[in-house]
Amino acid sequence: MFFEFGIKDFVDILLVAMILYYIYRLMRESRSLNVFIGIMVFVIMWLFVSQILEMRLLGSILDKLVSVGVIALIVLFQEEIRRFLYNVGAHRRMKAFIRLFTSKHDDGESKKALKETIMPIVMAAMNMSRGKVGALIVIERTMPLDEIAVTGDQIDSNINQRLIENIFFKNSPLHDGAMIISKNRIRAAACILPVSHDMDIPKELGLRHRAAMGMSQESDAVAVVVSEETGAISVAVNGQFRLRLSAEELESILTKELE
Repeated sequence: MFFEFGIKDFVDILLVAMILYYIYRLMRESRSLNVFIGIMVFVIMWLFVSQILEMRLLGSILDKLVSVGVIALIVLFQEEIRRFLYNVGAHRRMKAFIRLFTSKHDDGESKKALKETIMPIVMAAMNMSRGKVGALIVIERTMPLDEIAVTGDQIDSNINQRLIENIFFKNSPLHDGAMIISKNRIRAAACILPVSHDMDIPKELGLRHRAAMGMSQESDAVAVVVSEETGAISVAVNGQFRLRLSAEELESILTKELE
C-alpha cells in the first residue's frame, strides 16, 4: 500500500519545520544551542528505537523519560518560553492588526506622544555624549519592568531632557544604574539590571553595555547607552547592538522600535 501525500501533510511538515527553526533560533540567541542539539538527538533516537526497531523494553523506558523530560524542559527554559510568548503578542504584524481597529485620531495622538518621549531622550543623549557622561536608559515596551524598577529609586516624572542629564551627572547620587522609562514617564533611576555574560560582546564595551545587552535579552525593552570613556551612543534591542549612533540614527531607531 502506497503512502498518500496530500496538501494537509505538506502543511503539517511545513509547520513542524517552522516551529523547529524558531526553537533553534531561540536556543542560539540564549546560548543554549548545544542543549537543543542534544534534545534533537534524543528525540531521533527515541523515534528510531520505538517506531522503527520496535524495542518494547527500551522504548518504554525512553517513553517515560520523554514524558518527564517535557516538564523538565518547561522548568529549565521558562524564561525563553516567556520571552517567546511576549514576542508573539508584541509582533509588528499583530500590532498592525490591532491598529485596524483604532481611529486615525488615536494614531495621531500616539505619534505625538511618541515624539514627546523620544526627543528629550535623544537630546539628552547627545549632550551627555559631548560631555562623556555615562548613561543607561531602558525604555519599556510590552513586557512590564516592575521587578527592575523596584530595585531603584522611584521618580514618576514627565520625560524631561534636563532631568535626564541631572540624574546621570557624575556627582548625582542616582547616576549609577539604569533609568526606567515606562508609559511615557520616567518611572525610576539607579536601577539594577541583569548583566549579560555573552562572550561575543566586544571587549572594549563596559559594564553599562553588558547590562543593556542583558536587559534586551531578557525582555523586549530598548536600552540606550552613553559610554563614559568614549561618549559613543549605542542601542541594545532584541539581543543586538547598534553602536556609535548619530542623533538622527538614534531617533530613527527609537521611532521604529517604539511605534
